[in-house]
Amino acid sequence: MSEAHLVICAPDLAQARQSWLSHLAGERRLAANTLEAYERDTRQFLSFLTGYLGGPPGICDIADLRPANLRGYLAERRREGAGARTLGRGLAGIRSFIRFLEKDGRASSAGLAITRAPRQPKTLPKPVSVAQAIRLTRSGEQLNEEPWICARDAAIMALLYGCGLRLGEALAITPATWSQGAGGTLRILGKGGKTRMVPLLPVVKEAVDEYRALCPFQPAENEPLFRGARGGPLQPAILQRSMARMRGALGLPENATPHALRHSFATHLLGKGGDLRTIQELLGHASLSTTQIYTAIDTARLLDVYEKAHPRA
Repeated sequence: MSEAHLVICAPDLAQARQSWLSHLAGERRLAANTLEAYERDTRQFLSFLTGYLGGPPGICDIADLRPANLRGYLAERRREGAGARTLGRGLAGIRSFIRFLEKDGRASSAGLAITRAPRQPKTLPKPVSVAQAIRLTRSGEQLNEEPWICARDAAIMALLYGCGLRLGEALAITPATWSQGAGGTLRILGKGGKTRMVPLLPVVKEAVDEYRALCPFQPAENEPLFRGARGGPLQPAILQRSMARMRGALGLPENATPHALRHSFATHLLGKGGDLRTIQELLGHASLSTTQIYTAIDTARLLDVYEKAHPRA
């Protein structure tokens, strides 16, 4: 373990924590980003307890956590600049760890049960317009001197907008996955290791096929399809920077991000009469309540049109 990931705690707690993380990765099959966040959050909490208790904590020190311990940790993280979402996720990681210990009688989650997570701000996704989304999916609008890189970025954006994928899901597509989509549907491995099928529009298929024809690198069947300028797997930050350049060049709003294209996919489908349950399946949301945020977006759009157009508004 690197110094940056050094966990300050007693050996019994360190071993239990590693068993918990292995459980999350193996049996629970949590997404890599979630697993990384839980590791970081519990590491920060144990570091706080070391200062709070005056020494590295062991299992006996967290066996019966009090609300005061948790409130003190949340207050310190808030002073460091952590927002409500970060604090809420941090508390979720700690709760998961304590409940893991509770299963074999090594801890109690009673203190966690009466500790409320910080109130989460209610923010709505910000989609781009249909015209803006279409511009972003065209290779001719991309801002790179290499034609194959322009085709690559356009293909990824076409997948985000045309299939409603997360950026990580698009970058995880392999040549083998793509070949299986020849029948018009694409199998996507989403959060929590859950698989879903999404329709593959002809225009999206054409964009990806154009990239593959121009790409100078030929990844193996089970390697990521989208490659960086030097041939390695494409990193998300590269596409995010490309999008930032396009915002300035094309006069797009600040909310024009790769993830905004996924939001636009859902919002535009809903605006054209798509039903929530179908959109939930296409997005890979575990709960319908997550998808229902798009009804608020569509209502807000309708009200805006009403206020601007109705003669009595």
